Amino acid sequence: MTDIRVVIADDHPIVREGMSALLTSLDGFVVAGVAATGREAVREVVTTRPDVAVLDLQMPDLDGIAATKEIVRAAPGVAVLVLTMFSDDDSVFAAMRAGARGYLVKGAEQDEIARAIRAVAAGEAIFGPAVAQRVLGFLTGSSTPDVPFPELTGRERQILDLLAAGMSNGAIAARLGVAAKTVANNVSAIFAKLQVADRATAIIRARDAGLGR
Repeated sequence: MTDIRVVIADDHPIVREGMSALLTSLDGFVVAGVAATGREAVREVVTTRPDVAVLDLQMPDLDGIAATKEIVRAAPGVAVLVLTMFSDDDSVFAAMRAGARGYLVKGAEQDEIARAIRAVAAGEAIFGPAVAQRVLGFLTGSSTPDVPFPELTGRERQILDLLAAGMSNGAIAARLGVAAKTVANNVSAIFAKLQVADRATAIIRARDAGLGR
């Protein structure tokens, strides 16, 4: 069986290195290139013609949505798998409209990522559990299930969930592959939106709403 060639694009070195190490350790995958910006991602894909491009949505100079559109236009045989922190409806459906075949939220298990890459390389569409629920709800015309704290963005809700699970800012940053300062900024925004004064109160509210399990 031919190896699946993958280009990895993410502006965080930890994520790029982690993904590269993961795929290199598994049979059946070859890392064809890495990129830190959206334009670099498009250039790598056009140059190396991989089977799959794994893209973050938030990248400098060209975001993941625009990069996906460029890749679909310039290299239509390359499947795009989005791997990002954002799970809100706008991000999910914008990626789908741009031509992405798969969508996973960071924090997905390693075997889930590998399975998703194999699936989109084979021409399938694949979504992480939370994203799939949104997509199915949209396609069936049913409303999106109620989510706790709708005033929060998808990323903020994800971070609050990890806070409620007892994780520190540093542990959350490592889990999501982002800078600790990014997590701290999101935590501050969460406190402001929930109108809570401290971490303990935020955790109590989050756990009461079913997060952190």
